[in-house]
Amino acid sequence: MFVGAIFFPLLGATISGFFGRWIGDKAAQWSTVICMVLAAICGVLAFAQVALGGDPTTVPIVTWMDVGGLEVSWALRYDTLSVVMVAMVTFISTLIHLYSVGYMSHDATPPRFFAYLSLFTFMMLMLVTADNLAQLFFGWEGVGLASYLLIGYWYDRESANRAAMKAFIVNRVGDVFFMLGLALTFHVFGSIEFSTIFSSVEAHAGDTFLGINAIELIGVLLFLGACGKSAQLGLHTWLPDAMEGPTPVSALIHAATMVTAGVFLVCRMSPVMEFAPTALAIVTIVGASTAFFAATIGCVQNDIKRVIAYSTCSQLGYMFFAAGVGAYQVAMFHLFTHAFFKALLFLGAGSVIHAMSDEQDIRRMGGIWTKIPVTYAVMWIGNLALAGIPFFAGYYSKDAILEAAFASHSGVGFYAFVLGLAAAFLTAFYSWRLLILTFHGAPRADRHTMEHVHESPLVMLVPLLLLAVGAVLTGYVFAPLFIGEHEHAFWNGSIFNAEHNHILHAMHEVPDWVPLAPTVMGVGGIALAYILYMAMPGLPARIAQTFSARPQMVQRLPLVPREGAEQRTEPDPGGLYGFLLKKWYFDELYDLIFVQPARRLATVFWKVGDARIIDGMPNGAADLAVQASRGAVRIQTGRVANYAFAMIIGLVVFVSLFLIGR
Repeated sequence: MFVGAIFFPLLGATISGFFGRWIGDKAAQWSTVICMVLAAICGVLAFAQVALGGDPTTVPIVTWMDVGGLEVSWALRYDTLSVVMVAMVTFISTLIHLYSVGYMSHDATPPRFFAYLSLFTFMMLMLVTADNLAQLFFGWEGVGLASYLLIGYWYDRESANRAAMKAFIVNRVGDVFFMLGLALTFHVFGSIEFSTIFSSVEAHAGDTFLGINAIELIGVLLFLGACGKSAQLGLHTWLPDAMEGPTPVSALIHAATMVTAGVFLVCRMSPVMEFAPTALAIVTIVGASTAFFAATIGCVQNDIKRVIAYSTCSQLGYMFFAAGVGAYQVAMFHLFTHAFFKALLFLGAGSVIHAMSDEQDIRRMGGIWTKIPVTYAVMWIGNLALAGIPFFAGYYSKDAILEAAFASHSGVGFYAFVLGLAAAFLTAFYSWRLLILTFHGAPRADRHTMEHVHESPLVMLVPLLLLAVGAVLTGYVFAPLFIGEHEHAFWNGSIFNAEHNHILHAMHEVPDWVPLAPTVMGVGGIALAYILYMAMPGLPARIAQTFSARPQMVQRLPLVPREGAEQRTEPDPGGLYGFLLKKWYFDELYDLIFVQPARRLATVFWKVGDARIIDGMPNGAADLAVQASRGAVRIQTGRVANYAFAMIIGLVVFVSLFLIGR
């Protein structure tokens, strides 16, 4: 059962990837779906056995490495933390696979797409069931590879190729820190097996490396590695560009795989992080800053998928600052509930794009809610959950995060609480901005598009309806297990609290206004969106012009293309509006600091090092041979008199040398 949950997706990827052209597109698609259904069944049974039955286990596979003092086994670690992830990943991925059957029905190479999708799932499952850091790093790099393949799936588009390369390179930056943390862990503990590390952390709490507390340094390095995968502030720039991939890919990356890996890593390493208070403070500050930063950008984006992408970035910030204040259980709870409503929002956005003939810009939509009522209803549910409105899934987990931050009674905790409240207001605002502009008001699409607006087929609607049920119920159903009175028995030691053991108790004793504040902020954000985009629809453009340095560049209609077309850059209107529209200028800053100098250096290496020196030597020798041959050709005139004269001259030179030699 345990092994089946992991390896059924690999079986599906193998069938579709290697035999897809022989068995046909339909057989390849459904073989991966069937394998994912079997994996989901195994994942749910594993959850019931381990998390609800209290029976953690480790399934050994094979000895992977045995070099010197480093011995690493390949084993599947099944504790509550693992099975929560396995059940969630397999269930969400199964629905995304099923949805993709309809969404990618007109694609030219569906077996390749489904092979990549199943490979992505397998790599994430390898990551969350790893029994040591090396095995976790294998899955870590595997999801990076799969994301590269899926983001750049439409490889005939330059923008998709650039986005795939950007995701791959930015993640490698984080991976360098992960590898350094892994190496330092082995240096300090003499092992990279989780059981050995966790059992001896307290004994090594005072160890130093280069004059720095070694546990603190390990915590910081691993968190910086997590920032790459989970798109935290500074290493977030790849995430919105990842929208270049097909919409099911966006749903899988943002809901179940890839971006949640960093949060999982921090929670998995909770026994280490608990002895690294400085590292936890950094996690809290970066997470809270990311939550607010991404929410501000989401308020002005116009691509439906990019708005939801920035909401993912913001919600990941919530998860990190929950872990940073020691509430790892709350972070995992939000990760779990977020998976359902975020997958719902992305797949709902895909249904909208499908209905709108691949249009993605919300400024070219409007007036379609009566034409696609099921999609409209599930988008309502997803946005209610995202905004944290009672009593949807996000309400339970987001409120718990803010209560934990307040209950930490620390400076960084209060910083996270304040920015978390601000992000809650902005989240509700941009969620309803998206909902209103997409579905309400007068139609802004062209007549041809509006004539062809239609509801998605049943194979796409069934996953949406199942995810909608999850977005409604998962918070209420699982809150008692994840963060309630039974949480100690539920987690069964898979998450460790030492200094922060009081947090889960203290968060239930905060002042009455604290749990009420997120709901008030959410309702306020919704009300503001309603006023601006329903009651006074002309006001947002005037506000944008007011806060722009170049008002004439504020356009009512978009430059964002339909899905599958090349992206074009919107003009920069400057001012505060331009600052947010251009995503705080991070891409421009990185282009100035890293990309342009690297390009100039590469040009020098190309034109001087390669063209002149490396290629110059053999090319110069070849040119010399050519010139010599041309000189020899001039001697061959074809005239007998010239040859006779040359022979006489040669004879005279030879005789002269002979006589001189005597």
